[in-house]
Amino acid sequence: MAYLAKRRATYEDVLAAPEHMIAEIIDGELVTQPRPAAPHARASTALGAKLYGMFDDGPGAPGGWILLFEPEIHLHEDVLVPDLAGWRRERMPEPPAGAAFEIAPDWACEVLSQSTAATDRFRKMRVYARELVGFAWLVDPVGHTFEAYRLEGGRWLQLGAWDGDVKVRAEPFESLELDLARIWAW
Repeated sequence: MAYLAKRRATYEDVLAAPEHMIAEIIDGELVTQPRPAAPHARASTALGAKLYGMFDDGPGAPGGWILLFEPEIHLHEDVLVPDLAGWRRERMPEPPAGAAFEIAPDWACEVLSQSTAATDRFRKMRVYARELVGFAWLVDPVGHTFEAYRLEGGRWLQLGAWDGDVKVRAEPFESLELDLARIWAW
């Protein structure tokens, strides 16, 4: 019995994906997902708004970060689109010329949904570790959970896991207290 080798996805596959889908390449495989549902979009927006005002308020702001919603990040053969990502300004003082970023972020946040949780939690976290992304957050707006991780020695160290309507301080933005009730609120 002969087996056909599966073709590795290319960036042309990402570009050919329907406009209403988010397309990524993880471990050579094209991974598509629909645009996020309302709880997911709300949590991303609320979290990004809280972080932006304190850490990225434009060039010369005291926070020293560049924070973006759904940036397209090219990391070797992988193409990832985290829900939120941040770069320290000293590592990326100028934006890239095109739409894609080729510098791994210093922090990535994945907002989990039922259809993306396994990919975000396992496959994408492995790529983030390989690319030395220093911090990662996993946020579940339906389950009301928040997890924070720091990369140490190539492995993820869980800094904390919280559930419900609690207040959280999490690296690398620990100077800001996040009220999770406001992240989940509709």
